Amino acid sequence: MDLVYDLVYYCPMIKVNIHEAKTHLSRLLARVAAGQEVIISKAGQPIARLVPIGAPKKRRTPGQDEGLIWIADDFDAPLPEGVQSLFE
Repeated sequence: MDLVYDLVYYCPMIKVNIHEAKTHLSRLLARVAAGQEVIISKAGQPIARLVPIGAPKKRRTPGQDEGLIWIADDFDAPLPEGVQSLFE
């Protein structure tokens, strides 16, 4: 994690091993907060990914799409015999 290397060759994803992650956790978290993604590997195999949390999801408001969706009156009516036999 050489600063000069990072300034010249900016990469949105960093790969580190477990030892580096434990040693430089606060630095890695600062990079994650800045938008970078960190992949933590054990013996060369990726095992975890640190990513920014992002903005919290907005709560849904019941009825916000009222009037935009139409469901036919016979939506739950029995299927015609020819179609029904295909499902049996």
